[in-house]
Amino acid sequence: MVNETTRSDDDRPVILLVEDEALTIMDLGDVLEDGGYETVQCASAERALGILQTRTDIRGLITDVELSGKVNGFDLANAVSEARPTLPIVIVSGRAAPDPERIPAGARFISRPCTGEDILQQIQSLIPC
Repeated sequence: MVNETTRSDDDRPVILLVEDEALTIMDLGDVLEDGGYETVQCASAERALGILQTRTDIRGLITDVELSGKVNGFDLANAVSEARPTLPIVIVSGRAAPDPERIPAGARFISRPCTGEDILQQIQSLIPC
């Protein structure tokens, strides 16, 4: 995991991973990093928006729907899509159904149960290493 204030020393694409379940974010972070990506991790949409304002090297977003804080993953994805329309977004949820009205154009939705490798494949199709 990369500290929020550091920058990448190599050419691996940086993915912002937003998930409030500690084990899930650690496991998925490991899968992404083993797959050739660098991750910046946080548990809330509010924090993710702050990171995106300061980190111009973020190349993609993976977010769960249910997050700590007042903003959910759908709202985060829409805010990010407005601020950075070309940023690839993957939304993951085991509880919320993929309502087309709530998913920004171009974003991908993955239902749980799924594996970290399933999410990695989606990101690889959007952002090759």
